[in-house]
Amino acid sequence: MSVQTLAAAQAVGRLAEFDTIVDARSEAEFAEDHLPGAVNWPSLNNDERALVGTIYKQVSPFEARKRGAALVAANVARHIESEVLDKPKDWQPLVYCWRGGKRSGALSLVLDQIGFRVTLIEGGYKAFRSAVLAQVPELAQRLSYRVVCGPTGSGKTRLLHALAAAGAQVLDLEGLAHHRSSVLGFIPGEPQPSQKAFDTRVWDALRRFDPQRPVYVESESRKVGNVAVPEALIDAMRASPCLRIDLPDDERVALLMEDYAFFVHDPQLFCGRLAALSQLRGKATVERWQALVKKGEVETVVRELLQAHYDPGYASSTQRNFVRFADARACVLPDRSAASMERLAREIVEAGG
Repeated sequence: MSVQTLAAAQAVGRLAEFDTIVDARSEAEFAEDHLPGAVNWPSLNNDERALVGTIYKQVSPFEARKRGAALVAANVARHIESEVLDKPKDWQPLVYCWRGGKRSGALSLVLDQIGFRVTLIEGGYKAFRSAVLAQVPELAQRLSYRVVCGPTGSGKTRLLHALAAAGAQVLDLEGLAHHRSSVLGFIPGEPQPSQKAFDTRVWDALRRFDPQRPVYVESESRKVGNVAVPEALIDAMRASPCLRIDLPDDERVALLMEDYAFFVHDPQLFCGRLAALSQLRGKATVERWQALVKKGEVETVVRELLQAHYDPGYASSTQRNFVRFADARACVLPDRSAASMERLAREIVEAGG
């Protein structure tokens, strides 16, 4: 047997054919981004990779290769012991590292010698990343979108979830980005992915959609927290038909109190985030809001945030960015309940968007 190689452009379309996708890079490289569904079997861990790099620069490439070989051999042995002994003979792994070189090559060679049918991505993660960036524009432009618009607190994300439950195709960019797309939109305990990982998540979602059916997506800006939405996707969204969600103001306030309960229960956290609005809304206003939060009057602050920060200019901004917003279908919700969201989602799906 011999290790097979597969060009990255081919690999991205055949990931489902493999039993396991193995990333042989370090933990830090894996955390930054990796192929969908990959598992991390480092040939060199973070510390070992740094050590080998130091020897390479300070001593010699030859000494670095010797030390690296010893470390890789020991790590491959551990992976075989812990991950491979239970694999059947017909197990087919796809293996890659940074550029498809020594780290993935060493693991692949041992797996091949055992008798497994091993495939190596030619060019490694670097080539995969290039293939993803090349494919995203084409994938984004082949789809038909329905953009869910509405002011902050109108239930856009809840409606997307209801649409997904009703069988619609949904692209939840905020979910992929772990952010609610505003200055107060970070989610405690859920760090945002790197830009590379976000791009991969978007690509992975787009490639799974049926071009014959609409894809529902929220009216996002170009950035969701710290990550940027691919330009081709934003352009396609902004040229697409829109749905306008209308929810009574009291219901919007109550919805935000529920969705941002971590602010309600942690006044110090809320006050810290409000400080980011000082430049936009003025130090005196923000300090007054912080004082109200400390007194437990969070609902008052939420209502004023809608009136003073979020709502002004919303309609004009949306109409400026989404060229078909003026013709948006009005979707009136009587309340924020799950039943109302489910009812509206069914009506939208039955009407074909």
